[in-house]
Amino acid sequence: MKSPDAKLGELLAPVESGMQRMREILISELRAESASVSDMTDHIGRFRGKQLRAAVCLLAGQATGNSTDEHPKVAAIIEMIHLATLVHDDVLDGAEVRRRVACVNRRWDNQVAVLLGDLLYARAFHMSTELSSRMCSRVLSSTTQRICAGEIDQSGLRYDFELSQERYEAIAGAKTASLYQASCELGASYPGGRQELAAELGRFGWEIGLGFQVVDDCLDVMGREAEVGKSVGNDVDDGKVTLPVLWTYARASDQVRSRIRDAYTLPGLEDRRAHLFGVCDLAPGVEAAMARAAQLVESAMGRLRALEPGPARQALESLGDFVLQRKW
Repeated sequence: MKSPDAKLGELLAPVESGMQRMREILISELRAESASVSDMTDHIGRFRGKQLRAAVCLLAGQATGNSTDEHPKVAAIIEMIHLATLVHDDVLDGAEVRRRVACVNRRWDNQVAVLLGDLLYARAFHMSTELSSRMCSRVLSSTTQRICAGEIDQSGLRYDFELSQERYEAIAGAKTASLYQASCELGASYPGGRQELAAELGRFGWEIGLGFQVVDDCLDVMGREAEVGKSVGNDVDDGKVTLPVLWTYARASDQVRSRIRDAYTLPGLEDRRAHLFGVCDLAPGVEAAMARAAQLVESAMGRLRALEPGPARQALESLGDFVLQRKW
């Protein structure tokens, strides 16, 4: 079995030239005249991760025969929005490390991090106004609203151990899957064609993105920071009850349920995740959540049958294995 890193290499190979152009655009757009802003944008430039959202945009364009000269810029705008969400997420989560680099809120403070995230959003949408079609602006403005609404909904449902799986998935999807969905739709249809394929690829993006978030939630409770490359245990610290914990709680005795709630809410606990491990067995919950992620990936793979065989389709097919096997 190939490693996740090898899978990522296979995924990016068909669009490597487009990804390189996307990175050049992103670096250029992150430059700032203000020395203070430049210091921060240089810092978040080190956050470069998998850049999967940009990749699926370019792959969707290639797989549908819809690639244009503007696709790398569309992909860069998507990555800029994703960077903005990361900066804001780290504030909400109280995270300290992102991709083995100190988070903006850790190196500076929450106020500066919020302002930087706002700046990145504004810059991304300014970039979208320079494109030949308004389609990118329309799709991504709607998507950004969904992301923010998902974060608000999640904040309002902290410490809700009776949360249904359906509601959990709707919120997780809004937060994460919606940008994957938009990336696929824009890749397949920007600046206005291939609408039927774009809709099917959008559903592919939603399922892959939701599977990605479920795996991310499993890594937050079971992963090691050295492997994951970012702070772990943030969900427990912040009162977010994710699928592995929901599954465990639903099947626990009243006594264990009380202890799980205590792990989330007792004042003065320094390591809530470790305390949670001590009061319940999370392994079956993680296994159940990973099985759900595998279901989502399997459904997503079926949607690729609408595409003609080729390197781009093959790369999208490899994304499923990467999502399920990744440790970072």
